[in-house]
Amino acid sequence: MDTKYIIGIIAVIIIAIIGGAILMGGSSPERADNELVVAAYSHGGEPEAGFDPLLGWNYLGEPLIQSTLLKMTPEMEYRNDLATGWSANDDFTQYTVTLRDDVKFTDNTTLDAEDVAFTYNEAITNGASDLDFSSLENATAVNSTTVVFDLNRPDSTFVDKFAYLGIVPSDSYNNETYGANPVGSGPYKFVQWDKGQQLILEKNPDYYGDQPEFDKLTVLFEMNDAAFNSAKNHEVDVAAVPLAYANETIDGYTMKLLDTIDVRGISLPVVNNTGETTEDGNPIGNNVTADKAIREALNYGINRTAISEGALNGFGYPNFDGIAHQLPWDNDEVNQIQDGDIQKAKDILAEGGWEDTDGDGIVEKDGLKASINIYYTSDAPERQAIAVTVAEQAKEFGIEVNATGSNWDEMDAIKNTDPIVWGFGSTDPSTMMSEYYGNLSGQGYSNPALVNNTAVDAHIDSAMSMDRDSSYSEWSAVSWDGSEGISPLGDAAWLWVGEIKYGYFVDDSLDISEDTALLQPHGGDIFSNIYDWTRISSINK
Repeated sequence: MDTKYIIGIIAVIIIAIIGGAILMGGSSPERADNELVVAAYSHGGEPEAGFDPLLGWNYLGEPLIQSTLLKMTPEMEYRNDLATGWSANDDFTQYTVTLRDDVKFTDNTTLDAEDVAFTYNEAITNGASDLDFSSLENATAVNSTTVVFDLNRPDSTFVDKFAYLGIVPSDSYNNETYGANPVGSGPYKFVQWDKGQQLILEKNPDYYGDQPEFDKLTVLFEMNDAAFNSAKNHEVDVAAVPLAYANETIDGYTMKLLDTIDVRGISLPVVNNTGETTEDGNPIGNNVTADKAIREALNYGINRTAISEGALNGFGYPNFDGIAHQLPWDNDEVNQIQDGDIQKAKDILAEGGWEDTDGDGIVEKDGLKASINIYYTSDAPERQAIAVTVAEQAKEFGIEVNATGSNWDEMDAIKNTDPIVWGFGSTDPSTMMSEYYGNLSGQGYSNPALVNNTAVDAHIDSAMSMDRDSSYSEWSAVSWDGSEGISPLGDAAWLWVGEIKYGYFVDDSLDISEDTALLQPHGGDIFSNIYDWTRISSINK
């Protein structure tokens, strides 16, 4: 056989093998040194509505595609981004923001005050963002570089929204199509969304701020095992993984455990189930947790240190009121509580009339067993571990807990009647309003424990009317003011258990500049300082 034919046959075979490997998913694209591939948006998963900030895209983190008016610093202070300055009136019912005049969207249209006003007004009406814009009455473009925000009540936390909401173009925005093909003015521009797989972005050459080093950013929507395996296979620069993997090692990668203000806690509905329902027809109240003795017993009997060392793999930090210890409104008095006291939990139950009369290990009162379900999202290993550990510990002092895996679609219907493992964590203190304010009880995901405490509401109202620094004492008093509060010292309306860390496997060729990273909020924000990321050596291929 002629040599050229032999070579040709070999070439065909090689091509066929390569093609088959690609079809079977056996290969991954090569990464250049000026490109990033990350599996690090896994805390929130793939955004169902796409990359629309008005529909929840990266509402507590760097939106990458869009710009925000302000940005948070590692010291939890604000610096200008699109804004050149801002001010508020004396009672925080009106804010004025001035803007840069040199910003363009990636479709080459100018970003001005009309776009900012439109974005915020749209946030009021669509109601789909996870940010609370209920205090905003209207945003008005006074001229091309000035926007006035009129509020319907005092809100000293409204400035926080300036750091969270990405700006969209008023001329072309369509809430049905924008998320799949977003136009923005951020450091990266949208290229491609392969649903269920990845987001591809390229550096925006017209970005007005500090330019990131990397020309291309691919975000893989991989979670848990999939993200870990991508790192093991050296397919990614960064992989976000559950804490269960924090002690694992991967050649060529370093585990980075980043501090967060993300706190895990269990809502304990404080009212009885009388057949009342929410506007959506969902049940309200729980006859077991409505008894304060049950809530107190859980808060004093559960050992948070054991949860931090076990369920959170040794990387948790005990928490008693949902306020992360790094936040300036942290309540020191609440942090002095001694938990894990099984005898105290038993005494509280006995004093409250709960006794085990039939010897089955579960206390009862007036024929009602102290038995509750605690639901958690099945795709969050640390939430499952928390629920299971609480169930094991509660059994020791006579409360039966059934740890039940579920999803948010199912839990939406029972969030005001059954305890749920939640995650909260933001530099915006008004998060506490959404958690505990009486008038928000049972509205959407707000106040799932149905707290209705006039003293708590008064502290929240007072905080919203004060300048930010002065308000911290009022936010702290929501937890405990010496006589009232939501903490175990007061209503014990939640069983807060611990703050978590976020674990990321980072390729040793990459420096993610930990010194300039922000505290990770609930959901994570690995890209908060992407402008400072550098490739310190060539990728080991």
